[in-house]
Formats: sequence, C-alpha cells, structure tokens
Amino acid sequence: MSNIRVRFAPSPTGKVHIGNIRAAIYNWLYARHTGGRFLLRIEDTDLERSTPEAIQALLECMQWLGLDYDEPAFYQTRNVKRHLECVDRLLADGRAYKMEKTSRDGKTGEVVMFRMPKEGTLAFDDLVKGHLEKKAEDVPDFAIVRSDGSPIFHLANVVDDIDQGVTHVIRGDDHVENTFKHLELFKALGAPPPRYGHLSMIVNAQGKPYSKRDGAAFVGEFRAQGYLPEALFNYLLLLGWNPGDEREVLSRDEMVELFDIEKVHVTAAKFDIKKLQWMNGEYIRRAPREKYRAELLARLEAAGLVPPPGFNLDLLIDQLQVRTKFWSDIPGNCAYLFTDDYEVDPKAVEKRLRKDGVKETLLDLAGRFERLEPFTAAAGEAMVKELSQGGGMGPWVHPIRVAVSGRGEGIGLFEMCELLGRERTVYRLRRAAESL
Repeated sequence: MSNIRVRFAPSPTGKVHIGNIRAAIYNWLYARHTGGRFLLRIEDTDLERSTPEAIQALLECMQWLGLDYDEPAFYQTRNVKRHLECVDRLLADGRAYKMEKTSRDGKTGEVVMFRMPKEGTLAFDDLVKGHLEKKAEDVPDFAIVRSDGSPIFHLANVVDDIDQGVTHVIRGDDHVENTFKHLELFKALGAPPPRYGHLSMIVNAQGKPYSKRDGAAFVGEFRAQGYLPEALFNYLLLLGWNPGDEREVLSRDEMVELFDIEKVHVTAAKFDIKKLQWMNGEYIRRAPREKYRAELLARLEAAGLVPPPGFNLDLLIDQLQVRTKFWSDIPGNCAYLFTDDYEVDPKAVEKRLRKDGVKETLLDLAGRFERLEPFTAAAGEAMVKELSQGGGMGPWVHPIRVAVSGRGEGIGLFEMCELLGRERTVYRLRRAAESL
C-alpha cells in the first residue's frame, strides 16, 4: 500500500478551521498508517485572501500540530498553464464549451462550461459513506474557467490531483456533490480517479455545523488559549473515529498503527469543549515530571511568584500536576502559597466561613496547628480526623481551606498546610477568624 498518495489542499485565508485541520489529520494518519505519502497543496488562486501572511499562518499551524509533509508544498497558482492546457483539450474533445454568462455583479463575459452527461447514473463507492449515486440529469453543466480566463476550483483541483498522483482524497462531506462532477472531469481527461472518502461535519450541541458562534473554531485560537498540540490533535481525531476500545488518550504511534479510514464514522461528530479541556489536562498530567517542573518554575517567575528557601517543590508538583488543565492555570492555582496578597473567592467565604461557630473553630484549630508535631500533611489529617470522631471532616476542612487559601477547592488541604508551613497556616487561620 506504499503507493498511496493523499493530500491536504487548503485555501489559506489566515485562519485554519478545525474542520479543515481534522481532514489534514486524517490524511496524515492514513499516509503514515499505509506507508504512503502525505502532500500539501496550497490552493492559492484567491489572490486577495491567499496572502504570504495567510500562507505562513497555515504552515505554522501544521508545524505546531506535527503535520509534516513528504514533498515540497505544491502551489496551485504555479500550475495555471497546465490547467488551461487541459481546458483546451476538453474544448477540442467537445467535453467543454464556451458561453456568455452574467456574474452576480452584473458583468457579462465568456466562460468555459464543462459538459456533464444527461443520461444514466453517476455513482461511486465512498470510503466512509459507502455507495453513493444520483441521476446524471440532476447534475447540471458547470463553469471551469471564469470570464477573466482564470481556472475555477473544480478544474484546478482535478488537474492538480492528476499531476500530484493523488490516489485517495479524504475531505469534508460538503464536497460530496463536487465529487460527482470531479469524477467526470477525470474521465474526460483520461486519467484514473482517486478513491474518495467524505468526513462527516463537526456539529455543535444543537446538531448544526460548528462555527465561530459556538466558541473557538480556528486552530490559532485554541493555541492562544493554551491547548497543547498533542491534545488538540488527539481530540480532533476522535471526532469521527475511535480505536475500537475504551482508549481515548493515544500516543502518536498508536494513532498511526490503529487508524483506518474505512472505520471512520458516518454520523456527524459533536464538538464538546469540556471533553477537549479534560484531554488537555490528561496530556499535562502525563507529561514528564521534569517538563512540568520547568513549566511551573517558568510561569511562577513570569507571575512574580518566588518559592521561599526550603519550599517543597516536589510536594507541590505531586498535588498540582494532576489538577492542571492548562499551563496558564498554574500561577492562579498556587499563588496563595507564595504571597499573602492573593485573590479571595467571596462565594466561598460566604458559604464556608460566615456560619455560627466558625470563628471559634478557626481559633481552636490555630492553637492545635501551633502545637502540632510534626507539622506534616499526615499529622494534620490525623488531628482533624480525631476531632471529627468519625462524624465526617467537613465542618473542619472546608473552613480551613477557605481561611488559608481564599478558595473553596484546590490541592489536598493538608498538603496545602504543609506547603504553607506552620507559621503562615496559623497566621491565616487567626486572620480569617478575626475578620468574622
């Protein structure tokens, strides 16, 4: 199967939609799985939008996601002469003809139309959707050259596929109707057509095509929000395919080994931002410890937060790495450990501290922590367990957490106290009590 050649053929506009990049991911995986070639074709015939900046943004997105291609990028504008040579051939063979046509802006000019068959059935076997067919009479003739002499997408796409030796075309199912046309173009040009596979749309919670209105929709936006490329790649792969078991977080090697285009789902794939956030957290949780340590220290430094001498950084990593969903969350999730000027959640204060008896509880706990030996997470937990007498630790742990961190949730409470140290823990318990 090493003769398989697939391509990603975007029209660069400066922003790469996740639907388009998912098609690139599927093409890349199919090429890697089969030992074939993954090609990049930049369909840059829209000269107003296909600027150098837009093309560079596309290339950066692909590099960020690890979508390497096996041959130099193919630019469609550099093949226009060949496109028009094919048009001349179609005209000479009677498969195309010229006609006057009025454009939407009211201008009239001569265009070249491709002549579709008027009888019989048009059909092909889709790699994803199975057998598809329709009556030939339902597909009208269509333009292949504009009045200004420039080739239109249908023609350029097919000629470029021929010239690049593309054997399989994997693209969105918004192209199904185009495929009936393209197969006739291949036939008219005397070239063997590739196999086609059409991917279902990515939809929102209401089942409508996912767009900017539903949230981030472009690769660059997810990157700016702190998503890891590995997580976005993995998640987009699962929008329409799965390995056939319960696994969701996969290594790149596993993806390559398991991917099969014929196992891609026919039904639309629903985009779930919470699932993507979870997956991002999974990749951070599984990151090498030294990578997390380096990221933690760099982000603390950037936020002006300095661990004091003797601070147990390993204990913090133990607690924080499994709870981090985005690298950018790190400073906010532990700032209270390094400064007394930290944000306090008023809802947590109202819910956990403004109750009868809490002031007395905090003062009592401050005294107990002051005498606690050794001042460790294990000793602190044992002390509060003894206080609860088997009746549940909630009446103690919730007020302690809010009093010493200003938050209603976070890392393990007793580990938090150990990281703060005896002096700061006791100080904050008393300070909170005095404020009530």
